[in-house]
Amino acid sequence: MHATLPLMQRYGFPAIRRGRLETLQVNLGYRCNQSCLHCHVNAGPQRTESMSRETLSDVLVFLEVNRVRVLDITGGAPELHPGFRELVRKARALGVRVIDRCNLTILTEPGYEDLPAFLGEMQVEVIASLPCYTEELVDRQRGKGVYERSIEGLKRLNRRGYGKGGLVLNLVYNPQGPSLPPPQEALEADYRRILGEQHGIVFDRLFTLANMPIQRFGSMLISRGQFNEYMALLHGSHREENLEAVMCRSLVSVDWRGEVYDCDFNQMLDVPLKMGSRRVRLADLIGRDVEGNPIAVRDHCYGCTAGQGSSCGGALHG
Repeated sequence: MHATLPLMQRYGFPAIRRGRLETLQVNLGYRCNQSCLHCHVNAGPQRTESMSRETLSDVLVFLEVNRVRVLDITGGAPELHPGFRELVRKARALGVRVIDRCNLTILTEPGYEDLPAFLGEMQVEVIASLPCYTEELVDRQRGKGVYERSIEGLKRLNRRGYGKGGLVLNLVYNPQGPSLPPPQEALEADYRRILGEQHGIVFDRLFTLANMPIQRFGSMLISRGQFNEYMALLHGSHREENLEAVMCRSLVSVDWRGEVYDCDFNQMLDVPLKMGSRRVRLADLIGRDVEGNPIAVRDHCYGCTAGQGSSCGGALHG
């Protein structure tokens, strides 16, 4: 796989600092039941990285002591981690809002049939990846049969009350290639109409995310000779007003080892959050305030500020 970090200092992203910490994003490991082309985590069935019980304990202590109100759980497929359900239960007992970043096909894996019921019982918000509303494009990006299984997963969530005004179900769109996402509101209307008419599926919101030029997707761009062109597109589409709303200002990302990053993308590039000259572990931040700290930036950050903007919560502006 081609390394992209050495190519991320051509333009020079503007310096930014942290605001108040609101969200702890935790990557439980890189094991996944899929291997998607656009995956910036390079997750897959053969990955073995998995968060330890000690680090899971640090997560819960950090949430309580630092009064962080949102736990955003990701992977890989985070539900494959043996400690996933215990983490969810204990975080909810603390009154923390919990988000599960779900690939949908995990809901149809043998042994996980009760997962929609568990998520509903715990009132977990589900953010589910569905990069298009057509079978052809989803299967092209994520593998044959993924669309059909994703639709079945959505139906199972709907049967548990998700997307019907109570339990929150949001979907995520990624472009098929090196282009910016279309306007979020218009695409959401298309998703709502087509998924409703063809499958009877309902959901709350659609989030549009730009593909980051890192890991599998970045390597593919280099192989096809499209990397520089895509980086020029991101840089040329930068909007200054998006800097105030980028997710790294209110979020920290923790990897399976317990090391801390300014965002999930920096985690994948191994660009850590630092205090002084040393790398930081989550345990080091228990009881400490990171507001005002500088955020580590590289040129991939233009993926979050280009056009309408892109974050874990979708577009930043219309």
